[in-house]
Amino acid sequence: MGKNPLADCVGFEWDEWNSGKIWERHRVTPEEAEEVFFNDPFVLRGDATHSTSENRYGVLGQTASGRPLFVAFTVRKKQIRVISARDMNLKEVREYRRHEKEDS
Repeated sequence: MGKNPLADCVGFEWDEWNSGKIWERHRVTPEEAEEVFFNDPFVLRGDATHSTSENRYGVLGQTASGRPLFVAFTVRKKQIRVISARDMNLKEVREYRRHEKEDS
């Protein structure tokens, strides 16, 4: 993945339609999605499959209340732009728990 894409980020950019779609489909609020970026452990990975016109990434993390989420995002002009956010699937939970054990 190279350089950490979050290194120069200074905030979040939200599209109202997209945040509404995430709420309707997955019941994840923008605040919950943002919390994932500030809690440990935090698992960042590139998403080459969906990176056709811009670099996309995925993170596995948890909200302040401990809800495990997967958040897909891109970076535009030093802003994290969330594309999607949902509860982790079983495979992602296992990967996250493995990192959690390594960090403790």
